[in-house]
Amino acid sequence: MSQWNQVQQLEIKFLEQVDQFYDDNFPMEIRHLLAQWIENQDWEAASNNETMATILLQNLLIQLDEQLGRVSKEKNLLLIHNLKRIRKVLQGKFHGNPMHVAVVISNCLREERRILAAANMPVQGPLEKSLQSSSVSERQRNVEHKVAAIKNSVQMTEQDTKYLEDLQDEFDYRYKTIQTMDQSDKNSAMMNQEVLTLQEMLNSLDFKRKEALSKMTQIIYETDLLMNNMLIEELQDWKRRQQIACIGGPLHNGLDQLQNCFTLLAESLFQLRRQLEKLEEQSTKMTYEGDPIPVQRTHMVERCYQWHLPFCERQPCMPTHPQRPLVLKTLIQFTVKLRLLIKLPELNCQVKVKASIDNNRRFVLCGTNVKAMSIEESSNGSLSVEFRHLQPKEMKSSAGGKGNEGCHMVTEELHSITFETQICLYGLTIDLETSSLPVVMISNVSQLPNAWASIIWYNVSTNDSQNLVFFNNPPPATLSQLLEVMSWQFSSYVGRGLNSDQLNMLAEKLTVQSSYSDGHLTWAKFCKEHLPGKSFTFWTWLEAILDLIKKHILPLWIDGYVMGFVSKEKERLLLKDKMPGTFLLRFSESHLGGITFTWVDHSENGEVRFHSVEPYNKGRLSALPFADILRDYKVIMAENIPENPLKYLYPDIPKDKAFGKHYSSQPCEVSRPTERGDKGYVPSVFIPISTIRSDSMEPHSPSDLLPMSPSVYAVLRENLSPTTIETAMKSPYSAE
Repeated sequence: MSQWNQVQQLEIKFLEQVDQFYDDNFPMEIRHLLAQWIENQDWEAASNNETMATILLQNLLIQLDEQLGRVSKEKNLLLIHNLKRIRKVLQGKFHGNPMHVAVVISNCLREERRILAAANMPVQGPLEKSLQSSSVSERQRNVEHKVAAIKNSVQMTEQDTKYLEDLQDEFDYRYKTIQTMDQSDKNSAMMNQEVLTLQEMLNSLDFKRKEALSKMTQIIYETDLLMNNMLIEELQDWKRRQQIACIGGPLHNGLDQLQNCFTLLAESLFQLRRQLEKLEEQSTKMTYEGDPIPVQRTHMVERCYQWHLPFCERQPCMPTHPQRPLVLKTLIQFTVKLRLLIKLPELNCQVKVKASIDNNRRFVLCGTNVKAMSIEESSNGSLSVEFRHLQPKEMKSSAGGKGNEGCHMVTEELHSITFETQICLYGLTIDLETSSLPVVMISNVSQLPNAWASIIWYNVSTNDSQNLVFFNNPPPATLSQLLEVMSWQFSSYVGRGLNSDQLNMLAEKLTVQSSYSDGHLTWAKFCKEHLPGKSFTFWTWLEAILDLIKKHILPLWIDGYVMGFVSKEKERLLLKDKMPGTFLLRFSESHLGGITFTWVDHSENGEVRFHSVEPYNKGRLSALPFADILRDYKVIMAENIPENPLKYLYPDIPKDKAFGKHYSSQPCEVSRPTERGDKGYVPSVFIPISTIRSDSMEPHSPSDLLPMSPSVYAVLRENLSPTTIETAMKSPYSAE
């Protein structure tokens, strides 16, 4: 089943997450129509190869043209219109930057895999549960109720303003009528009664003005209270969810709902401002001693513009490393997106944003760092601005030397991207400021793993979005939180998270260290100090495994055939009662980025034996795909012919059933002469072979990769005895 078909079968809560990352950059219509073709392309490789990206973009447009031709025959007018629009947008947006479309599509496919993995592993850890508490939902409902109440109150003051206008018009009419009366009429009883009526109307007018201003003042107070308490609290919760999403966790929706609340409140304040303008016009036409409008209006208008709403919607990230946001390399471009949490057309292009980094002037941002927010930058009509071509550059030292560009930077030093926002509206200028989450600067890609560890630890350990001195004294993290985040690393980076058994093995590895107490682990034990008896840290070991999976065994990992995290002791417990030839795949604990397999068999007297091969690392897996190794692996026992001991993947899956679809080719046979009489060649392939002596209970480390195909070995068997073959295998020339 295709990945897209699996996505469409998800529950609604997961489908809502999928909906979040499809927009005009890559419309969902294209993902749906071209699902199989899109999944068959290597978009991740194209995101780092401009030539490949250009070809894929051209092919994407060709595929769209073919779809257009198909739907034109069906006379589907709406779909035809949408496809033409989408094609025009894609060509215009990515023609000069084809690598960007590859980045966008690879990100979408990766997010789909992450969500599918989360759906298949519904067990939630403490971090994710904390984001879904019932109190949060209750607060959201209260916010929506209060927003609706404020909107209704503003409609009532609108009626009050209209009533005041009508009352003043009537007063003006009566007053002018008196002014036009004859002098004799002015002394009449009727005249005296009219004057009394006017005085009552003036008193009523004054009362209604004060009443209207009092209601408006109360609305502004309630709006301010709602914005700066409940809504800001909601926004802080969303920022916390964003922190979690940055380190691989789930990004729950809710920002659009928040924007809707802020927008409704802003619209209410704008409506109040217009009402205040009308009151000012009325006061200009008719004022009196003690008139409240001139006294209160100016201050009330100012309070209508007290917003704190620019928000970093998409945190800084290098397009070349989309799964490692908040780590920035000097002189490499990164992207960041800002969003205004009010959606008002009159603000389009009236909001200017300037990006800068830190305040210590150690770094500067090169590229276009001043832009205007616009509706065109988003797919839902929000006011947004995306900086796509910013580059951090380290400044030269004040001593006049070359500075530190290119030197080893401290991967625990935090910096912040700051955005100065200026809103120009109705003759007023409002200056606001917001910042990204803390970022780590690196000068060499080799620093990326440690920098990413810093980002993980920060966002796990604190809700504070701006503690740049965090690593002066980093707090410990709970083991349960760390394990949850470790699973997220595998889910987001290689498409499949960790189950409870795998997490238990990691917990055992972490808690072997002396710093573990009361359920907490220190930063030093996680990333700085070596594992007991090893020359590397826990994080270095785990990162090497992630890299191994990503580059060499990804399909096998996604299919769930790599047990991976299992201790040698647990491995033997699992295999001892299984059929001979049952094996499992395990990550090496002594070799960085190594994977091994262990199988079980029985001796002649029925004793259970376990055999593990020397771990395969990225160098050896670059030469031979791991699935092919499992297919072709041979063992030569003393006085026996080579045979593949791997029969069943634990617990009892036939090997070819599990890995058959991942074999790169079928084993070659001896080629035969052609009809023209040409002599055929004997094809050769690398076959991993181990020699296990019968007097050894433990397997020797194989010297493995020999250039011999099954067909070649078949020829040798016909002409040589097993003893001769074994002697040849022991030759020093056969050693690796």
